[in-house]
Amino acid sequence: MAVRGRVLSVASECVPLVKTGGLADVVGALPGALAATGWDMRVLLPAYRALRGQAAGWPVVWEEADLWGGTGRVLAGEVGGVPVLLLDAPHLFDRDGGPYSSATGDHPDNAVRFAALSWVGARIAREGLEGWKPDICHAHDWQAGLAPAYLAYHGSGGVKSVITVHNIAFQGWAPAQMLGVLRLPGHAFHPGALEYYGGISSLKAGLVTADRITTVSPTYAAELMRPEFGMGLQG
Repeated sequence: MAVRGRVLSVASECVPLVKTGGLADVVGALPGALAATGWDMRVLLPAYRALRGQAAGWPVVWEEADLWGGTGRVLAGEVGGVPVLLLDAPHLFDRDGGPYSSATGDHPDNAVRFAALSWVGARIAREGLEGWKPDICHAHDWQAGLAPAYLAYHGSGGVKSVITVHNIAFQGWAPAQMLGVLRLPGHAFHPGALEYYGGISSLKAGLVTADRITTVSPTYAAELMRPEFGMGLQG
């Protein structure tokens, strides 16, 4: 079957590599489902400690020297039929605990950790890898919410973006003073763009900058526009 298009999927979880909820199931199922219709999808994930061993021997296809305090490398491989790009940035992801927390609570630098994932996703989407450039950047939930924002504010390279809301209850909040740290423009800090109740929400950033928004079902889409389910983002 001829390739109809290419998609870079940016997510924090993906079956069979890492899962805390239904997000991972959807992200892991999409490449195979889309391949049947002619779409080539690759999934960009963080190289959490538990995943680094699986990537041993994978080639480095991308490298960035200044990724919020250290070097980030992207390794390419395949797991369970899913084409995977792992962001290997030990200073951000090689640590005890799960993707978002340890025994002592949420990782305090989560805003930066997933900004880094989004930043690399946006750069790969914009510039492409050797022999492969996506037409669409597909961001999943707050962890990848800044990918559409980085494309909007730092140049899209002709790539379109879509964000899928899996769980609107988690919104990726950060204090307003982190705007510059997160490489976001000051002119966009207002209620119509990045400002969210005095701070920054990476999920809202994705919603206001992506070319399209999808959810996991038509029912959920309708619910999210109602105050009792929209969690402050129903507008």
